[in-house]
Amino acid sequence: MTRPKKQEQEDASEEITEVATGVLRAQLPINLPGLGHVNCYILEDERGIAVIDPGLPGDDSWDALTLRLKSAGYKPENIHTVIVTHSHFDHFGGAERIREVSRADILTHENFRNAFNSRELLENEDSSDLDPNSEEAQQRVIERIFSERLPWGSQRTMPPKKEIERFKQMGRFNSSWFKTPTPTVEVRDDETIFLARREWIAVHTPGHTNDHLCLWDPENGIMFSGDHVLPTITPHIGGISPEKDPLAKFFESLHKMTNYEGVSIALPAHGQPFVDLGARALEIVEHHEERLDTIRKTAGNLPDGTVTEFMKALFRERSWGDMAESETYAHLEHLRELGELRKTESEGISRYSAENTL
Repeated sequence: MTRPKKQEQEDASEEITEVATGVLRAQLPINLPGLGHVNCYILEDERGIAVIDPGLPGDDSWDALTLRLKSAGYKPENIHTVIVTHSHFDHFGGAERIREVSRADILTHENFRNAFNSRELLENEDSSDLDPNSEEAQQRVIERIFSERLPWGSQRTMPPKKEIERFKQMGRFNSSWFKTPTPTVEVRDDETIFLARREWIAVHTPGHTNDHLCLWDPENGIMFSGDHVLPTITPHIGGISPEKDPLAKFFESLHKMTNYEGVSIALPAHGQPFVDLGARALEIVEHHEERLDTIRKTAGNLPDGTVTEFMKALFRERSWGDMAESETYAHLEHLRELGELRKTESEGISRYSAENTL
């Protein structure tokens, strides 16, 4: 039986919609697990336009962005500012290309970082001699990614050969795919930004990533919520993070959303605009609290359980894999930080037990 698609999984529409005065929404196509589009917002003012989250790297996304801008009466050369909500490539991918054609500023939170932390792809001394689109270069990226051990000791899971070939065609193993842009404007939490003829307040919301940035317009009640709060799916919270307890940060950031009064519309990076920002944020908190309870119950019957074993208790089989393990690890580490679990390592593999089993 086919499950109905969540909003975030829907294919990108070619329609341009006005979601607030001076703010247009365009959808750019992506083909990632659980996602079918990214919302690229266009903010109009006397200088031209700013765009929020200009999609994936590569020609397909660029061509779609160009067509969407044309429908709205603009072209890439009219962009004076690119706002990137966080360091995932479906959000920053078009930023450097826009700067090349328009000399646009790239605005991020001051914590903006490489999506792969300090682990650069293709760090070999001769990597500059390789065509990044070549079979050899792509194979190096594949070998680098899938030979890596994850922080909890598991080996990355190699996708099926058919999926590898599909990713190659998309350019997913081109080293430039992961290259983050260099910000020209970095903002702090609560800093004021002037765009689209109004003031926006920068809202730092670590959790989904450590550098996640939302924008708040208190006068008109508009919140750009990025991937922090999505309408029908729960954003991924991964254990690979510079934060020692990213789930705790995520909870704090979600509760922060309940403090904003007069929210007239929330504009997410995927899915449709929605109005119940605070309530939706608390639903996401509740979802993760339920996962913590599942781990607590599982730990009572699983002494010295691995991340993989806890993952299988936490997720349905169709979701098993590296992302599910990463989210499981974040929850296990949160309970360890709370003193409810103890962690040991054996042959590089992390294991967790209920603290009261000692």
